[in-house]
Amino acid sequence: MKTVRILVLTGVAAIPTALVLAQPPAQPAPQPMTFFVTSVGKGDGANLGGLAGADAHCQALAAAAGRGSATWHAYLSTQGSGAVNARDRIGNGPWYNARGQRVAQNVGELHGDTIEQARLGNVLGKQFSLTEKSAPVNGVGDTPNQHDILTGSQPDGRGYTDSADHTCNNWSSNGQGTAQLGHSDKQGGGNSSWNSAHPSRGCSQPNLVATGGAGLIYCFAVAP
Repeated sequence: MKTVRILVLTGVAAIPTALVLAQPPAQPAPQPMTFFVTSVGKGDGANLGGLAGADAHCQALAAAAGRGSATWHAYLSTQGSGAVNARDRIGNGPWYNARGQRVAQNVGELHGDTIEQARLGNVLGKQFSLTEKSAPVNGVGDTPNQHDILTGSQPDGRGYTDSADHTCNNWSSNGQGTAQLGHSDKQGGGNSSWNSAHPSRGCSQPNLVATGGAGLIYCFAVAP
């Protein structure tokens, strides 16, 4: 009887060890959000208060989402004296959306700088270009369509050097001028560019809404 009791206890003691060995390996922690599309615009058309006002809008929305410790910049180019390229404002990457999914490894991949990078493209689109609330932006087929994103940029992420206004007076006008727009879902209008699809009808809030927008912008963490 003693021998039987020992064998039974030995078998029971071995069960926890077997369960531990059967457990799957720990999954890596998700990457913190370093990219998002603003869930709301500032409400005054393309008048964002300049780059400083746009950056502040990104920072405030990020803070509300628990990522205020990072430094955020709006993906916007300007024109004229002291012009700034959007691609030069956003740090070096990599960038991850609110679900921890990588949207681009670096600036070159984001813009398709090399032939190979351009062939592969980035993963931005409706499923990855999420707001700070981890929600997709309404796009083609949704009501209302809000996929027009203010950028003022050419496809390579650089600003325009001609005399036309592509930035609504460097993001300070809700009247005269136009703004170059990207499509967050990469759909519609015969141009699938995420950052340079077409110009806006004007700079006012109604004019931005009329072509499928809401005055939204892209935000990138410069220093996570």
